[in-house]
Amino acid sequence: MRRRAVLAGGLALPSLAHAQDSRAQEFPGRPVSMVVAFPPGGQADVVARPVAAALERHWRQPVPVVNRAGAAGEIGNAFVARAAPDGLTLLMALSSLAILPEAARLLGRAPAYEVEQLAPIALFTADPTLLVVPAASPWRSLEEFIADARARPGRIGYSSSGNYSALHVPMAMLTTAAGIDLLHVPFQGGAPALTALLGGQVQALASGPGPVAPHLREGRLRALASWGARRPAEMPEVPTLIERGFPEAEYYIWAGVFAPAGTPAPVREALRAAMAAVAAEPETGRALAAGGNALDYRDETGFEEFLRADSARLVRAVRRIGRVE
Repeated sequence: MRRRAVLAGGLALPSLAHAQDSRAQEFPGRPVSMVVAFPPGGQADVVARPVAAALERHWRQPVPVVNRAGAAGEIGNAFVARAAPDGLTLLMALSSLAILPEAARLLGRAPAYEVEQLAPIALFTADPTLLVVPAASPWRSLEEFIADARARPGRIGYSSSGNYSALHVPMAMLTTAAGIDLLHVPFQGGAPALTALLGGQVQALASGPGPVAPHLREGRLRALASWGARRPAEMPEVPTLIERGFPEAEYYIWAGVFAPAGTPAPVREALRAAMAAVAAEPETGRALAAGGNALDYRDETGFEEFLRADSARLVRAVRRIGRVE
């Protein structure tokens, strides 16, 4: 009987593998949700929408973008981390993905999720963050901005998408490195933070290029510096913070797709193949460029390496920044 049971178990394993492969070949067969952990109009949203549209064409299935905003992205990230691992719920995450669990520990509470609960599928953009101010402001350069901030501590306000968010951490890196005191005004997402800047409620913002690109083109905003390792190719006149003497101020607002960590390997492979296909479509690159973002596609292996290095840098930055209430 034991021998028959072992044989039966051995026969079941190929059957199970065949069933998983069959499901992967038919994947998705149903609508797939693309969760964005921020309100519409922010960096994650402007990347998610053209990617979701391309996936709809590829799969011939609806791929709705679902905005689950709150807690600087923690709510939406945790929702996908706990979702069924069937590939039908994806996350378009930002660089704050690795920041938020570390920030929770600094604040003495249990993280709502851990990065290990999410499996990286594909990176689509990795843009250096820009320091932008209203065009009508008195600051024509980074040096003028920093000098004024030193002369008037706590008087210059900047908006963000929440404490320890993708828009807060780069500004905190700058204030720590430059020894300046700025007034932090957090909002629920990048789009409200930009609205506050345009409306004159605050005087500065750290942002990915996508949301601010049309306002830079139309002359409503001015870029003073970039957190990248090199000057932005499309804005060669904008210096980097590194070249201005702040070597620790390097930060990228990247946007990449994740699935719950328990997603079966055949389904993850189907997801990776789909992401590669839509990244190769010229329409995807054009749509991202229209939103001010350059396609910087990396598949699972390349994304994992990028994520590991970037997360280590961001965790160090959060520890330097310390507790923020």
